Amino acid sequence: MPKPSRRKKPPRDNRLNASYAATGDAVTVPVRWVKFFVGLFLLPVCYVLTAAFFSALIDAFTSQIAGRPHFWMTPQFWFFGLGLLCWLIVYFGLPKWVTAYVFGHELTHALVVLLMGGRVSQFSVGRDGGHIVSSKINTWIALAPYFIPIYSVFVIAIYGVVAATTDLGPHRGLADGTLYFFLGATWCFHACFTISMIPKGQSDLHYGGTFFSLTVIYLMNLLVLSLLLILATPYVSFASFGREILAQAAAFASEAALWADIARRVWLR
Repeated sequence: MPKPSRRKKPPRDNRLNASYAATGDAVTVPVRWVKFFVGLFLLPVCYVLTAAFFSALIDAFTSQIAGRPHFWMTPQFWFFGLGLLCWLIVYFGLPKWVTAYVFGHELTHALVVLLMGGRVSQFSVGRDGGHIVSSKINTWIALAPYFIPIYSVFVIAIYGVVAATTDLGPHRGLADGTLYFFLGATWCFHACFTISMIPKGQSDLHYGGTFFSLTVIYLMNLLVLSLLLILATPYVSFASFGREILAQAAAFASEAALWADIARRVWLR
């Protein structure tokens, strides 16, 4: 498996994990401490989004619109699932595609650097690991490969170009099936390597603190999954998913208020 990736650190005054100190006699507060508490506040968001996602997923599997099949009977579901299964067979049955993962990992870092106005002066990829040297670094640059399935992005881009330049016409069904198959395979590629690499002490996670980084990675991956669910089924829309998030947030707030009241009563006894 690849070693933790290495990235050149920017000048000290550009590091986001450096300590912050106000003028005068204010106490210096390490930014990692701040990010740790931000991670704590993100936990309820993770809970609400998780509950909303699984509620929407259940609705997608149990709901039916007149004249349309159940979600689990649609080509989108079967082709996506077939892509997942095929990649799992490859991942567990054949030698690991480590170099392909490292290339995608470092390419994602580099692309996000460029999107944020930075410059990449070195790009190195090998089976034992990789790194880039860039003019800037921040949380999104450090964590992007862990929640952006770069090869899925390539699949969508290729499909978009083909659809825009070719009359798919009678081949639309086959083209859509191929799209969902490769989305399933590439997303599973991303998930398998992300899950396997995180416990190996990736230096990217240390940049903003491991707890904060893992919280952001979980939340962003769940957002990607939610987007795929909305796009893949007519039974879940952006509006309905938004309503589900609000309902789950209200339920969480009610439960939190109840437990807070119980804790207050116990404390005052």
